[in-house]
Amino acid sequence: MNRSIRPDAVLVQAVIAGALSFAHLHDIASAAGQDGWKAWAYPISVDLLLVAAWRRLRTARRDRAAWTWFVIALFASLGANIATAGLLDLTQVPAWLRILVAGWPALAFLGGTLLVHSPATPALAPEPVVSAPATDEPAPTEVEMSRESEPPPAPAPELPAAEPVPAASVPNVPPALLDHARKIADTHRVTTGAPMAPDALRARLGLPAPMADAIATELQLT
Repeated sequence: MNRSIRPDAVLVQAVIAGALSFAHLHDIASAAGQDGWKAWAYPISVDLLLVAAWRRLRTARRDRAAWTWFVIALFASLGANIATAGLLDLTQVPAWLRILVAGWPALAFLGGTLLVHSPATPALAPEPVVSAPATDEPAPTEVEMSRESEPPPAPAPELPAAEPVPAASVPNVPPALLDHARKIADTHRVTTGAPMAPDALRARLGLPAPMADAIATELQLT
């Protein structure tokens, strides 16, 4: 099937603008001392930098580096167009323009390298919405809903735990002290003929009541 080719006005305009800009850049480079193939390489370098910056801007509109190099390439192209409009004598090019033309290849290479190899900031993807999984459980009936709405029964009060009854504390009588108390009690029995009273033993030994009572119990004085 044959398809008719219809010219696009925008495409034709782009070809004309590109050809004129290409020629103006060639004339500026040639006037600045770049002859032969070098003069033709300058327009290609400017256009390639312009295209690289434009492609970077299509994916990252807020990239400052892409805008910077786009403006530099656009300024070089527009500057050549304006300079060849009769505002600059191409037979006597100033020294600053010769310096700019001579340093353009290194500047264009730096810009192209940064545009191609610098990572672009990716756009943040929206977080996916996780929907709750569907369940096959039947809907609760009115009786179940009424039961769920009822307040839970109050827990039974806890009875206080019975406190343990402390066992009678019987002091531990050292054997040496018990032997000494037995000698005192025996001496009192031999001397008086009667057993020694616990109060007298406590006063003789100078011990507290629990310890003295324990010794009296051990000696069977009570």
